Amino acid sequence: MTDAILKLRNITKHYPGVKALDGVSLEVYPGEIVGLVGENGAGKSTLMKVLGGVIQPTAGEIIIDGESHPAVTVAQSMAAGIAFVHQELNLFENLNVAANIYIGREPLKGGPLKLVDNKALAAKVQPLLDLLGCDFKPTTMVSELSLAQQQLLEIVRALSQDARVVILDEPTSSLTLSETDRLLTVVENLRAKGVAFIFITHRLNELMRTADRVVVLRDGQNVGHLGKDEISHDAMIRLMIGRDLKAVYVPPTTAPGETVLEIKGVRTTAYPTQTVDLALRRGEILGMAGLVGSGRSELARAAFGIDPVRGGTIHVAGTALGAGPRAAIAAGLYLVPEDRKHEGLILDLSIAENISLPDLPGVSTNNLVSTSEVKTRADRMKGELDIRAPDTAVIAGTLSGGNQQKIVLAKWLALNPKVLICDEPTRGIDVGAKQEIYNMMRKLADNGVGVLMISSDMEEVIAVSDRVAVMHEGRISGILERNELSEQSILTLATGNDEAA
Repeated sequence: MTDAILKLRNITKHYPGVKALDGVSLEVYPGEIVGLVGENGAGKSTLMKVLGGVIQPTAGEIIIDGESHPAVTVAQSMAAGIAFVHQELNLFENLNVAANIYIGREPLKGGPLKLVDNKALAAKVQPLLDLLGCDFKPTTMVSELSLAQQQLLEIVRALSQDARVVILDEPTSSLTLSETDRLLTVVENLRAKGVAFIFITHRLNELMRTADRVVVLRDGQNVGHLGKDEISHDAMIRLMIGRDLKAVYVPPTTAPGETVLEIKGVRTTAYPTQTVDLALRRGEILGMAGLVGSGRSELARAAFGIDPVRGGTIHVAGTALGAGPRAAIAAGLYLVPEDRKHEGLILDLSIAENISLPDLPGVSTNNLVSTSEVKTRADRMKGELDIRAPDTAVIAGTLSGGNQQKIVLAKWLALNPKVLICDEPTRGIDVGAKQEIYNMMRKLADNGVGVLMISSDMEEVIAVSDRVAVMHEGRISGILERNELSEQSILTLATGNDEAA
């Protein structure tokens, strides 16, 4: 059998009061895809930082090509052929593709002038682009690339460093189904050429397709592994959370009430010639499905007042909505945005500060913000939503994706919403945290809130929604009742075939 490229043996990492890793072991062989799964906080990121030389383990050993090390540096990790493709893309949008791939390693000309040899640079890059079947050129500006193309570019950059092991951290979290399929095909082709992958993802169906085996972490420990023939959705979840997940859908406790959000004849900036008519009822979760680019997020932004409405009217609880986010907030309509890091949170502020930001007058006395009121509100919401942090003074950017999403929800739930629009509410968070978000939305609906959930995850839409509205090219192509929901019925409407609903 081929020797392992690397072995992690009994890796342990202690922080004050926390054991992030507790005797974790992992092996990677040439030409295999190893799935690495676990809930947020299970230790996946810490383990990868140890492997990349970013942090040093408290105990254990790292064996590369048979040579043992108590720890490695970033330079040693790179020299060993270990490369990272992060969920948060690290690209320079103002530079072209070739410059991004070889930044700091450019071929030079002009002797002491040290000018970049752009012709030689393009010649080095083009074969790598051809290898991955990229449909862009070395001279293409990164700002012109789609998210899927940028993910491919990150992989090209890894291969340019003669990578033997590529660590993929949630590489498909922002991709469409077709883009995901293309990326996974590239990964499978590279595996056939001997490149190994450590594939971290919360989309377990991707591992069912690609992984040769799956390693599962829970609470910083190895809790099991699955061979190729053992990989299944239920088996991975059982190991990740230590129990079986029951069916997600929970019906409402009472029948939906009157219309709480009415969108009538609305035209958005994305689709100014199309009109949208939609009614959300009090006490229901209305899912909104559609292909990426169908206009779902643009409708949400228009309803919340971020983008101007080009025509039509929006009513909340029977009252016409004014322009701008302040009018929406005053009316009780709140938006949990698609991009929590850039639009939902201020990452450098604390949990408490983020929760209080939308309603500073509510935590102020004589126009002065009361730190005790801020803390009291944040502590209450931390308890209600089970935000997992030592206290509310913790900086939001240091928390897991699931806990960050809970903070975004907490700041609105503290204001007793009438309508809550959740745009991709579980993107990039683990199955356990997803279930908590679903339970939270159902509890809100049962308390009379109208919840509009926008999601690209077909399983999520079907599992959580009471009804589903489907968008296609800026219009509602159909609305499906609970007993009509299926992947086929949703996709048929999402691709513009209204007659099949």
